[in-house]
Amino acid sequence: MIIIPAIDLKGGRCVRLQQGRADAETVYAEDPVAMARQWEAAGATYLHLVDLDGAFEGRPMHADVVAAIAQALAIPVELGGGLRSDADVRCMLAAGVDRVILGTRALAEPEALQALVNEFGRRIVVGIDAREGFVQVKGWVETSSVRAAELAQRVDAMGVDTIIYTDTATDGMMGGHNVAATRAMLDAVTCDVVASGGISAVSDVEALRALNHPRLSGAIVGKALYDGAVTMEQLLVASGERGAV
Repeated sequence: MIIIPAIDLKGGRCVRLQQGRADAETVYAEDPVAMARQWEAAGATYLHLVDLDGAFEGRPMHADVVAAIAQALAIPVELGGGLRSDADVRCMLAAGVDRVILGTRALAEPEALQALVNEFGRRIVVGIDAREGFVQVKGWVETSSVRAAELAQRVDAMGVDTIIYTDTATDGMMGGHNVAATRAMLDAVTCDVVASGGISAVSDVEALRALNHPRLSGAIVGKALYDGAVTMEQLLVASGERGAV
């Protein structure tokens, strides 16, 4: 399980939102490229980028910034938020993004998702964001009637290599990760799962690692790192990526 720092982009800056609410924003850095370099220097082996404006607008709004980050780093990056057309997906993959994350389209356009998986393989990741077990879409503005586990099994059957699962009720709240929900997701599918949402302490990573699940491939951490509640070093040791000194 690797630790994946998150950079959320809004208005050209690095921010964090509470539970995805645009009106609950904290700005952490004016220069996202410098922030990305900082996480790489701290030991991150992968980086998670979210185009928040893109998620709300339905099209990429930070393509230049994302391309600059991808080119500046030696480690790979993944991107989610507003990738609702094949052209947008191809553009960002061509710009140097290692993996693109589809959420809204995975629910609304399964045939398009299948075609992209057939073409790009592991580079197409599905993000499943859920509140009380039901999938949320369009930047978490809408909650569907589809259960997260049901969507996960659908995309797993399509050959999707990785699902990023976020419990939106815990995201950005510093209240701890919903380990039970992540375990249920892991048990529902045969693909890899990345845990996201509410990871706010070393104990959260330790609890995920204690699941000892071979398909738990990573954990995304945002606000806890930016607020200084934990350090990359602590999380890398807790996850097993780095040995304790």
